[in-house]
Amino acid sequence: MSEKISVKEVVSRRDLHDFIYLPARVHRNDANWLPPLYFDEWTLFNRKKNSDFKHSEAVLFLAYRNHKPAGRIMGLINKRYNNIKNENNGRFCFMEAFEDREVVHALLEKVEIWAREKGMVKIVGPLGFSDKDPQGFLIEGFERPQIIKTSNNLPYLPKMMEWEGYIKETDLVNYVFRMPPEVPPAYRRAFERISGLPGFRVVEFSSKKELRPYIIPILELMNKTFMEIYGFVPLNDNEKKDLADRFLLIIDPAFIKVAEVEGIPVGFIVAMPDISESIKRSGGKLFPLGLLRILRDLRKSKKMMLVLGGIVKTYRCRGIDVLLGMKLIETGLRRRMETIDSHLILESNHQMRAECEKLQGEVVKRFRIYQKTL
Repeated sequence: MSEKISVKEVVSRRDLHDFIYLPARVHRNDANWLPPLYFDEWTLFNRKKNSDFKHSEAVLFLAYRNHKPAGRIMGLINKRYNNIKNENNGRFCFMEAFEDREVVHALLEKVEIWAREKGMVKIVGPLGFSDKDPQGFLIEGFERPQIIKTSNNLPYLPKMMEWEGYIKETDLVNYVFRMPPEVPPAYRRAFERISGLPGFRVVEFSSKKELRPYIIPILELMNKTFMEIYGFVPLNDNEKKDLADRFLLIIDPAFIKVAEVEGIPVGFIVAMPDISESIKRSGGKLFPLGLLRILRDLRKSKKMMLVLGGIVKTYRCRGIDVLLGMKLIETGLRRRMETIDSHLILESNHQMRAECEKLQGEVVKRFRIYQKTL
């Protein structure tokens, strides 16, 4: 008879080490698994360094079988998001486990009890502090290589969620499409029409020094344009700075475009070369060689990853999205890129999905956020 499972809260640095590195053990035979950047993980789960903890209640649990870590989960209550949306929802996130239904049950039960005791009436997930964190469990596309900043779960976890009474909250889809051989004529016509507007221009960057003054304005634009997006929480000034510092190291300025009218940013798009292979080869570690590999992939990668994009409401449906897309395609063509990855798009975001399909994009992965009434 198997030994009784135990679940304990993460309280020590050793516990946190086990929590952070458990997925590497779960996926040790998974050729497609993409490790996280571990320097980012240690910041993410540090209550002193991660400002997201200031407006959230959170708890980390580890499950043990035979005294060895067998699963992990984070319980979360984003009080700021709940106040904005007038909800009483708890969340679970960063969940991993070996193929062990009893362990999965024990982890979910622990988080459900914790959320219920905090007055929550519903639990959703996987969903982290905001949409900047991995969302949903992968339910389709396991045969494809994993992509950065998404869930890397194995097929059994979604099945176990359904056995535990969880149902669909929403899905997110991932498109991949070929880089067009040239900028589509419709994009060029839109550029000619819009570029003649008084005071309008697209700002492009060739260095991080040029980009730096625009980082905070871009994140302020994100706050304005992302409010309707599921799971998004607006950033305060300290969080903008933290996010900028975290990503400036691995961002390529050439893949960031900003639309301005009379010197005021009204739209933006952020992409980056795919650095997944360099992260895999380095096992998620930046040193001693990981950072060098990432910097090399920023110049040599053949896949462009879309990261962020938004346009203020008063300038939507004027072709600015097409214009920004055209400038991004021009950069991709100069870098000899072959494919574009949309990253995750809400299934209900029909406008963005239509743009992907215009470029003959194919849905290659689907992720699901689950929910359960407490």
